[in-house]
Amino acid sequence: MSAAGGTADFFYRESQRLGYVARSALKLIQTQKQHRLITPGAAVLDLGCVPGAWLQVACQNLGPLEKGGVVVGVDVKKVKVPSAHCDSRVRTVCADVMTMMKQQARAMSPQERGFSVILSDMCPKISGIKTRDEAISCELGMRALSLAIGKIKVKESDYSDTIEKYLSSTEPDPDEDGVLRRGGNLVLKFLENEDVSGFGKFCKVKFQKVSLLRPKATRPSSRETYMICEGLR
Repeated sequence: MSAAGGTADFFYRESQRLGYVARSALKLIQTQKQHRLITPGAAVLDLGCVPGAWLQVACQNLGPLEKGGVVVGVDVKKVKVPSAHCDSRVRTVCADVMTMMKQQARAMSPQERGFSVILSDMCPKISGIKTRDEAISCELGMRALSLAIGKIKVKESDYSDTIEKYLSSTEPDPDEDGVLRRGGNLVLKFLENEDVSGFGKFCKVKFQKVSLLRPKATRPSSRETYMICEGLR
């Protein structure tokens, strides 16, 4: 495995040196350092968890074993829990998030009470067709958002067109309740496009604080950005 460019090489080498399975670990480390999303004993759901780097970082932030907590990773590919930085509180589930019902996700949480943090690093396979890649990115973001907050109802506003465009990504799921606990935190990954601002406006209604972050470990050629949503209302 190799990375292009001096900066990219640095983050790749650094992730390897620290025992992480991918450079993406450094993205979550920066996000966690700036926003403190994961607290000791948290219940974390990691959507699109392959190859497991975010599982490692999430587990590190649960605190000692006696604090409890859990990290559940979900991906369409089978993911082996990394041996480094993970303990018995980490497990993975092979499932397609795009067809997973909220009740299925809730059943993965402690006492089926939901999760305190939901992380989505899901991203489409880049086809090179810009509009197609952007649309799939937004569909994945919408799916993660609906799993977190529940059935999305659109009221007439300056973001309603954006949300309505991707509503089909949330169906069919009769369960109106999301699996993110009140006060919980959500991270969504997008490819930069004109619809991201609409998602941001919608999330600001649902969360106490919403911001965008492009981590330093992001490849220079990448258009990915992360929406950090803190404190579900």
